Amino acid sequence: MPFPRPSPAIPGGPLRVADFDYDLPPGLIAQHPLPRREDSRMMVVDRTTGRVGHSRFRDFPGRLDPSGLLVLNDVKVIPARAWGRGGEAKIEFLFLREVRPGSWEVLCRPARRLRAGDIVAFAPGLEARVEEVGEEGRRVLGFGPADVRGALRKIGYAPLPPYIKRSREDESLRPNDLERYQTVFAGKEGAIAAPTAGLHFTKNALAEIEDRGVEVRRVTLEVGLATFQPVRAESVEDHRMLEERYSVPPGTARAVNTARAEGRPVTAVGTTVVRTLESAWKDGRVRGGRRATDLFIHPGFEFHAVDRLLTNFHLPKSTLLMLVAAFAGRDLILRAYREAVRERYRFFSYGDCMLII
Repeated sequence: MPFPRPSPAIPGGPLRVADFDYDLPPGLIAQHPLPRREDSRMMVVDRTTGRVGHSRFRDFPGRLDPSGLLVLNDVKVIPARAWGRGGEAKIEFLFLREVRPGSWEVLCRPARRLRAGDIVAFAPGLEARVEEVGEEGRRVLGFGPADVRGALRKIGYAPLPPYIKRSREDESLRPNDLERYQTVFAGKEGAIAAPTAGLHFTKNALAEIEDRGVEVRRVTLEVGLATFQPVRAESVEDHRMLEERYSVPPGTARAVNTARAEGRPVTAVGTTVVRTLESAWKDGRVRGGRRATDLFIHPGFEFHAVDRLLTNFHLPKSTLLMLVAAFAGRDLILRAYREAVRERYRFFSYGDCMLII
């Protein structure tokens, strides 16, 4: 199968962020997962013919070429949302990453309540001191020798995105969100958001895929703020991505390189897999190893490692929508999104999916 062609620039000048906008009724933003993962709808977009079809995710295994390669992002989501008290104020925290042993970078709201030196109490026996004060609600909290990850597993909530408009601290919903905002193939903790295209998979679906002879490999991209940071520039080229860490096991690198050499299709499950494999591509092959990437994929990008993509529906004017538009063409993707709205697909993290072939 040929490599995807680079998407042409939009006629009339540089790409504008506004060129990636679309109208979405708020009622189509999924607020809860479906009772069963595999019941998600799946739009099928053919880049060659421009045809847009409709299916269900349960049909996804049968759409894979038995000679092909499927690549998953196996990162595990941290229960990264927690509440603490700074003085008399109750504050919401999103734990971003451990910047050094015992110290975590967090986002907090309301941030104005916390100044350097303040003490935050999260649970009996778990306190932190504000070590650094950053911009846009960022703080670095020092916990000393405490097991922060272990504590979060006990008191933390799934870091659901802000467009899910329901109580963040509903104990009755916590167990279901901790299970469903996580892929069934998740491995090592390291993400503050789920690789959502993987949320549709069940263990039975994976078994069916492997039974068909499809080779399944994994990469890890630690989904962080970069994936979801808002684009504040007017021109696409002026946006700069934050870094995210990724890892490509040697076996995955060999599998992708062999598939490419033999002309077998490589299907990426999610935009995070696309960014990982394309970031790892150098000198005509995917390189294994652990690195950081700030790769920003938008129309005009030339793809090398991936030629099919399973992905969810993405926010207007987001870098994720720009990546998908680079892969399939902006006009085709926006037409598909308009049809998804007409057909009342469920959008975003807990929503339906799109297979681009």
